[in-house]
Amino acid sequence: MQELIDTLASLPFWVAVLRVATPLILGTLGVLMCERAGVLNLGIEGIMVAGAFAGWITVYGGHGLWTGVLAAMLVGGLLGLLHAFLTVGLALSQHVCGLGITMLATALSYYAYRVKFPKVDTPPTIEPFAAMDWLPVPVLNAQTPLTLVALLLVPLLYWLLMRTPLGLAIRMVGESPQAAESQGINVVWVRTGAIVAGSAIMGMAGAFLTLSAFNAFFFNMINGRGWICVALVVFASWRPGKALLGALLFAFFDALQLRLQQGASGGLVPYQIYLMLPYVLSILALVVMARRASYPQALMKPYRKGER
Repeated sequence: MQELIDTLASLPFWVAVLRVATPLILGTLGVLMCERAGVLNLGIEGIMVAGAFAGWITVYGGHGLWTGVLAAMLVGGLLGLLHAFLTVGLALSQHVCGLGITMLATALSYYAYRVKFPKVDTPPTIEPFAAMDWLPVPVLNAQTPLTLVALLLVPLLYWLLMRTPLGLAIRMVGESPQAAESQGINVVWVRTGAIVAGSAIMGMAGAFLTLSAFNAFFFNMINGRGWICVALVVFASWRPGKALLGALLFAFFDALQLRLQQGASGGLVPYQIYLMLPYVLSILALVVMARRASYPQALMKPYRKGER
């Protein structure tokens, strides 16, 4: 018990929580943007892989870190455009198309890495973003600028969705595309824009891992974070503020299990128990919250112009 209290009172622990939460915040906001428009984007895992690789290889090629972030967002947006063409333009299955994009983006990223570095065992490194030491805010000043961007995106996305005509259009096509069409809203364009924007944010989530959390790209570095983001959107009831809370909650459990493994009691309990702790607790929280969740009524339903 004393070990747990000491961990929770430790400043480095909360620094780790926010660092772990950052890609989850970005990824969850990206998924939320897509699903608010009525489209499930299961391509997030592959989009994050592609964003991580695109950002890293751009910086490795001699360009700036922010150029790497933009490259990751561009690649994510292009993959989102492909997803939108398949699911909105052709009205194909959102599940199948999303999984297909995950496999395509992951395979292309790994293939490009092997072509660029055919005989390298240790991933080449770059100089990542530095911590914001100039910021007079504890915990946050130990993070990189991408964490600040992720936190600022939460109120920005809330304002966009809840306080602007564009946000109303996005929510409308996610609830009733036929009603939106009758009001003169171009459902195809609104859904496509939301998917592209959401996928660009997912690409940034992947770039955080290679440009901030680590300084290299390696296989399986996303490690299921994309699927966690999909679940966190349900936990958040499709609201940006609760998405932030959900990401921090999962990151808290994840950082806690790492500290418990390293502590004095780590050898007394099988490490698999610690590894599954954040997932079990998050599933319990998801079950409790999902029972009261109000999801977009047109989510996963294909839209065909003029169809009633």
